[in-house]
Amino acid sequence: MSRRFIVEADGGSRGNPGPAGYGAVVLDAETGEPLAEAAEYIGTATNNVAEYRGLIAGLRAAHALDPEAAVRVRMDSKLVVEQMSGRWKIKHPDMRPLAAEAKTVLPSGRVTYEWIPREQNKHADRLANEAMDAGKRGEQWQPSRSTAALDSPSRSAAGERTATAAAAVPEKDEPLAEPAPAPLGYAAAADLGTPTTFVLLRHGETALTPEKRFSGSGGSDPELSPAGRRQAEQVAAALAARGTIQAVVSSPLRRCRETAETVAARLGLDVRIDEGLRETDFGAWEGLSFAEVRERYPEELDAWLGSAKAAPPGGESFAQVARRTALARDKILARHAGRTVLLVTHVTPVKTLVRLALGAPPESLFRMELSAASLSAVAYYADGNASLRLLNDTGHLR
Repeated sequence: MSRRFIVEADGGSRGNPGPAGYGAVVLDAETGEPLAEAAEYIGTATNNVAEYRGLIAGLRAAHALDPEAAVRVRMDSKLVVEQMSGRWKIKHPDMRPLAAEAKTVLPSGRVTYEWIPREQNKHADRLANEAMDAGKRGEQWQPSRSTAALDSPSRSAAGERTATAAAAVPEKDEPLAEPAPAPLGYAAAADLGTPTTFVLLRHGETALTPEKRFSGSGGSDPELSPAGRRQAEQVAAALAARGTIQAVVSSPLRRCRETAETVAARLGLDVRIDEGLRETDFGAWEGLSFAEVRERYPEELDAWLGSAKAAPPGGESFAQVARRTALARDKILARHAGRTVLLVTHVTPVKTLVRLALGAPPESLFRMELSAASLSAVAYYADGNASLRLLNDTGHLR
């Protein structure tokens, strides 16, 4: 029998539009116990956009806990509840892609919607305000700041810990649900407006790149090599000539920031950092070649090659990376709807975005070639479909 969850979600904007954030909590439908929380400061947005982002985050958190669950969504936004229930038309162009995205998380037959008064939505409202307060401090909301356990009527006298998660990301030894791929269909067949396009740039070379060593987010964080700096200049010139990039978002790792800053300076844009775009943490394998890993960790390597849920010792699995990459994708799509955005990131996030757009299985990660400073592109449409436009283009490199 499927589990039953209640998702309570809210969003707010201090200015409408203004600094905005959302909050969502997943509750056990039987006991009312909070199972997971999500909250995010999303920059400048309207109340309605923030409310939809809260809904999407809550649904994704429920999906991560049990992709087969039945979900009852409770919100104090009459607009979102009526639109998602199909009783009101979605007329505003900013709402259409968000509603379409929400519908892709879980099958519509497993999600129902209920309007509740604001005073009954205090948990999600508090999380949204925590996220906006964190944004005001120049930070992102962290689960440790939350007091969800105090809100839970079912918390035991012994102090049973309430599970909280920024995006319902399970612990490393728990099974991870696969992020929802783009639904099947042909987006170009209808007039769906201007898509949001991600131009995906793998960073330039570091000293480790030509040696083909594992270089993730748990290692030495190397800088660009002289060859990598030349590659960054070349891709900057190529993108400047095309003149289509409207925003730049980068992984926090040094090699990506250096690449992104080179391109952004040429384009006259700022660089926004998104932690979700960082490379896989390869744990004990950081800095080693494939041959060295094969010699030292043969069993662990075989497991890693055979399952997206297997992780290097002390590192991340591809399933975990897919979850945070998908969440980063969703945030960037909401912030830059209808625009062309340059994402400067790494091999695994680029391949993950491509495979999710195609609805390809995790093993497809091992069947793509991605060169340093290469360009790929994915377009996302208002109905939730995605289209791969380019993969591993190196024509700009001399």
